[in-house]
Amino acid sequence: MAYNNRFRPSQSSTPVVLNLIIINVIVFVAQSVLDKSGYDITGGNRLGWLTSRIGLWSIDTGLFKPYQLVTMMFAHGGFFHIAFNMYALWLFGSSLERLWGPKRFLIFYLVCGLAASIAEMFLVPVGFAIGASGAVMGLLGAFAYTFPNIEFFILPIPFPIKAKYLAIIYAAIDLFGQFSGFGGNIAHFAHLGGLAMGLILCIIWKKAGKTNY
Repeated sequence: MAYNNRFRPSQSSTPVVLNLIIINVIVFVAQSVLDKSGYDITGGNRLGWLTSRIGLWSIDTGLFKPYQLVTMMFAHGGFFHIAFNMYALWLFGSSLERLWGPKRFLIFYLVCGLAASIAEMFLVPVGFAIGASGAVMGLLGAFAYTFPNIEFFILPIPFPIKAKYLAIIYAAIDLFGQFSGFGGNIAHFAHLGGLAMGLILCIIWKKAGKTNY
């Protein structure tokens, strides 16, 4: 993975990124402990006691609560789900937090997460979603906009991919998944909503002269 001299993934985590990871891990542990009894939803799926309350229900289910717009981005559905999201949060977020500072980075992350939640809540009928993926996709969009030519090696692809193309690939995967029905348990609209908001914020901030790039 190629990085420039200023931003390296080997550097220590920045404070907001580190605290976000800690919060996500604490919530995941709480889910594991408290999800003893379940809640049956449409289609016969079963959710745990805590997960069914802090996850995001779509507006037409009658189970939506406003706080879920925030809590959903700190809940996860399994070890690999949280592991991938936290790795991506650290990978993209640490560089962006160093560039923007903790306050602006936290605002960016939460706004992207809220955009992801709103997109999923209104666009997916009888839906339920959890995970930081929407906010993380916002970070990917911002990273690709800010450092478009930094290269990544993504297995099993045997050649490096620039950040700007990586964002396009993930967006295409989510569009295909949403409209083809492939990966039915993935919140594709949440991903796309977070990615779109990340790009929009970067463009607005650049025009307003509020960025360092």
